[in-house]
Amino acid sequence: MSRCYFLKTIFIGIVFGSVFLLPSYAENNLVIEVAGEASGKIEITLLPELAPLHVERIKALANAGSYDGVVFHRVIEGFMAQTGDVQFGNSKEFNSNLVGRGGSSLPNLPSEFSDLPFIEGTVGMARSQDPNSANSQFFIMFKPAPHLNNKYTVFGMVSSGMEVVNNIKKGDLKKNGTVIKPDFMKKVYIEK
Repeated sequence: MSRCYFLKTIFIGIVFGSVFLLPSYAENNLVIEVAGEASGKIEITLLPELAPLHVERIKALANAGSYDGVVFHRVIEGFMAQTGDVQFGNSKEFNSNLVGRGGSSLPNLPSEFSDLPFIEGTVGMARSQDPNSANSQFFIMFKPAPHLNNKYTVFGMVSSGMEVVNNIKKGDLKKNGTVIKPDFMKKVYIEK
């Protein structure tokens, strides 16, 4: 178990008032192989006890290969990196005018908000103004963002590869973090 994973486990336990172990490592370990300017692996510990529907969706899309080749279309320095638009965000058919507006063919999810704060390495589900509109897009935090707490669903925490997250190509702040020639998720899978 990495030091980063251990510290985040302790932090999460403190937030909930007791120290507990996160779910079994393998079946709830999402692996993202990043390609582009940044390259390497990001491992995310999924939190099914916190957001069971969102974790189920992420696993389903990863197992179907839907995330393979999808770009990090919105990346804001000091805030977060967003990806997961399986409809318009595939690097082979990337549509810069539509990316960020799409989802999957599956229905939207109801919110599963929790008290887990948005800190460095938190993985949350993106949505529109409607709290029950999350579908396939998600984001990984570079730094704490308390203004997101209890407003977006947390479904995971980066357990290793935060250095890869930090190296993802950043977008233009004047264009809401839109990235030209973005990095992408080459392969996404659940560790077996």
